[in-house]
Amino acid sequence: MAKALDLDEQEQLDQIKHFWRTWGNLISWILIALLGSYAAWNGYQYWQRSQATKAAALFDEVERAVASGEGVRIERSLSDMKAKYGSTQFAQQAAFLAAKSLQTQGKTDEAIKALQGVADSASDKGYRDIARLRLAGLHLDAKAYDPSLQQLSADFTPAMAGLAADLRGDVLQAKGQSAEAIAAYKTAWTQLADSPEYRRLVQAKLNALGVDPLPMTSTGTAK
Repeated sequence: MAKALDLDEQEQLDQIKHFWRTWGNLISWILIALLGSYAAWNGYQYWQRSQATKAAALFDEVERAVASGEGVRIERSLSDMKAKYGSTQFAQQAAFLAAKSLQTQGKTDEAIKALQGVADSASDKGYRDIARLRLAGLHLDAKAYDPSLQQLSADFTPAMAGLAADLRGDVLQAKGQSAEAIAAYKTAWTQLADSPEYRRLVQAKLNALGVDPLPMTSTGTAK
């Protein structure tokens, strides 16, 4: 009986050896790949947390620079933020903050530069659209109408499209192109159907140009 048991055990051992000779390398590499992926994922998560913490600290520096009102310090801290953590949302928020302060100080060119970086490279479409709208507004204030229209000619997300159309109307009206301005305001009127307060502002602009948008509702052009 003992001898038969030994033979059975030997047969099982031979089968195990055969299995590992056939599949052992593959199983080992799969395990290594899985463990490597897990380690890489953990490492990436740690890196992201570390980057976010460091970016937040540098954002605080931008805030302190803005509070100080020192233009050079604002530009330097924003430049550091963009160079080190330009892909983070902290960098985009810092650019908005710095641009507003620089504009208040009359440093329009520097404010435009800060916003242009967000418009060109922001991964978040919402931030990108806000930057484009602010850039268009700065150019309009400076009577640089073509650069303003260039910003507004880009594609906007549905949530921002109405605002862009309204601002386009402002630029065209400033250029003396009333017919084109009316067309832009009508587009804004249609796209801002879910924003009644802003829509009233667009309506006032159309009324000032001799156009009543309300009949558009009855014809199905807008709601």
